Amino acid sequence: MNQIKLKRIGSQIAQELSTICALEAHDSILKTITITGVDVTNDLGLARVYFTSISDKTHQEIEKELNDDTAGYLRTKIANRIEIRHTPTIRFIYDNSITYGNKIDNLINQIHNQDKS
Repeated sequence: MNQIKLKRIGSQIAQELSTICALEAHDSILKTITITGVDVTNDLGLARVYFTSISDKTHQEIEKELNDDTAGYLRTKIANRIEIRHTPTIRFIYDNSITYGNKIDNLINQIHNQDKS
């Protein structure tokens, strides 16, 4: 499938999931997550939803709970909002990029502070 169309569908899914999590969700775990991106496979069979969370739980616990308990509910909500022939299965994956970026930023600051000394 055309990569531009896949990116558009991924963007629509991310936007709808963000709206659902922020405004409509009754589940406390959905209120604590932020959708950072969505990758859709070429056959529209799977949507990898990347997220971060402010919850006290570990990201593995949150990921498991989202994939086991709420992914089906969210897929149904997405199917009602986006007009595509086949709504992809949703799989949540914790996004480590923010943590990694903060780590790199701290290392750069440490190096910069050592140079000043």
